[in-house]
Amino acid sequence: MKKVHSFHIPVMGIGFTIDSPLKVAQYGIDSVISLVDDILLEKLRKMYSEKFEIPYTEITDKIDDFRAKRITSYLDMMSDLVDKKFEALKNGAVEKGEELKAYISMLPSSSTIRHEFNKLTEKGFNISELKKWASQNLTKGSIDVNIMTKVDKDNYIKNEKLPIEYNDAHAALRGFANSKLKSSVVLSAGMNPRLYAYMSQFNDFYPNEEGSFEKKIILKVSDYRSALIQGKFLAKKGLWVSEYRIESGLNCGGHAFATDGNLLGPVLAEFKEKREELRASIETIINQELINQGRTVSKTPLNLKISAQGGVGTYEEHEFMLNEYQLDAVGWGTPFLLVPEATTVDEKTMNKLMLAKEEDLYLSNISPLGVPFNNLRSNTKDLEKETLINKGRPGSSCPKKFIALNKEFKETGICTASREYQYLKIKELDEAGLPLNDYQKAFNKITEKSCACVGLGTSALLAYNLDTKVEGSGVSICPGPNMAYYSHIMSLKNMTDHIYGRDSMISRTDRPNVFIKELSIYINYLKGKFEDVKTNMTHKEEKYLLTFTSNLKEGIIYYKTMFNQLKNTFQDVKEDVLHALDTSEKTLSLIGLEIQDASIQNLKNQVAV
Repeated sequence: MKKVHSFHIPVMGIGFTIDSPLKVAQYGIDSVISLVDDILLEKLRKMYSEKFEIPYTEITDKIDDFRAKRITSYLDMMSDLVDKKFEALKNGAVEKGEELKAYISMLPSSSTIRHEFNKLTEKGFNISELKKWASQNLTKGSIDVNIMTKVDKDNYIKNEKLPIEYNDAHAALRGFANSKLKSSVVLSAGMNPRLYAYMSQFNDFYPNEEGSFEKKIILKVSDYRSALIQGKFLAKKGLWVSEYRIESGLNCGGHAFATDGNLLGPVLAEFKEKREELRASIETIINQELINQGRTVSKTPLNLKISAQGGVGTYEEHEFMLNEYQLDAVGWGTPFLLVPEATTVDEKTMNKLMLAKEEDLYLSNISPLGVPFNNLRSNTKDLEKETLINKGRPGSSCPKKFIALNKEFKETGICTASREYQYLKIKELDEAGLPLNDYQKAFNKITEKSCACVGLGTSALLAYNLDTKVEGSGVSICPGPNMAYYSHIMSLKNMTDHIYGRDSMISRTDRPNVFIKELSIYINYLKGKFEDVKTNMTHKEEKYLLTFTSNLKEGIIYYKTMFNQLKNTFQDVKEDVLHALDTSEKTLSLIGLEIQDASIQNLKNQVAV
């Protein structure tokens, strides 16, 4: 499928892009649906069935394989509705022209299709000729899906464990594989060998003679090494990764998978340098495996795309990423939370996002997955959590249990944000006899976990006035740090004009360059990690911190060289960027010395003991 846009909308939370394809795909824009919450998908399927007068039969949890069937049914409905909208745009819109004009007006200014349309219509046009042109040249956006590979809870019926294919991520994959979509699954949150092996059971993931796929695999990674390891692992199953989607470790929304201080620029440079090596080495493995399996081997080289996302906020940054690193696309997430024509956010949460400043956006430890999580201060889910703590009843009732993965107390798994888990942990803490300060720290660590799998989906229910009796009204929201620089609701046209440099939606003049912002977040993260361990630092922790510091220093050297060599890009911020790099370099040198001093002091303390 020919892409008409150079950006995509990544998955956001659980509910924020749950129906984005229905809003943007008819304009050729790709977006990604989360498959975590089949309960939410079923509620929205019912709502849209009523709205568009589609026959609806509920898929209850009493039906065998209900999770996969709910996902398939929702995705099939999305596919049908998007197709109808797209056909209406191409055909019905020819008479009125508004939808077709909207499609064209949102394309990049340099778009060939845009220029052809203008040429075709500038002196009047023949309706049948325009209809034929639209049919041949316009393409719809892809309805992609996201599976967090580690959110793969075992499932049970009456305490009897079901086969692994009924695990949550496995069932979600099957739901997508059985759908009519011709699109991609984005695999995120690290490697799940069992899930990857399971993918090999579905024929849609294998290439035909022309190297095309019914369903493609996109791998979200934060460094080259991870891409190479996972790409080869999948290739040994006969599976090809069609796109590596590189995300900034910390300058992103949602869960933040920090690298060992490997910054986005150097990571992208490595992918650029080794792109063909990556493609060719993995293609050799997959072709041999396809021969071993007696499957079709593509007669043409398999296509490999590289894209990036995380913190990009201006047209200049967007174009630089595409050109400097030869990317196929750039992901724009956080700003789209203020675009109701593209995402689904309730009004109260949207108002909080518009008012958010840097200090309101922070890297938290609230996720039950135990991964740093970009959070909005005073979101309603966290306020709900605090109320329960103050009442002496910390923890969520855990109505959905998608992240019930901890097996510390129960073989079937408990979520660390649940009331059950926190009660047991606090009881254990009470018996430890710790000093008051140590007790309070441990207590806070237990109770800070928030019910993300519910909170990240509730906004969609509130936005559509759907029942929240089970979920409650608390909303978790996970914007990236970029949110601080956008402060008003935007139309889809506003946002595409911003991305393509025809307008600016940034409300402040002090937004730092994307690379400098990421660097500052990483330095703060390093400081926090050091503070956590400095009084009792192990050799392993010291090695990790020094490696982290060294990688950041190498990143700064890379950026200094790059910015000094730039002749036409970032000229208005170049001086500020180079100054920020110098300051960061000095900060890192001081941190390095502090780490070494702490190591020496700890050794002295051990000798004294």
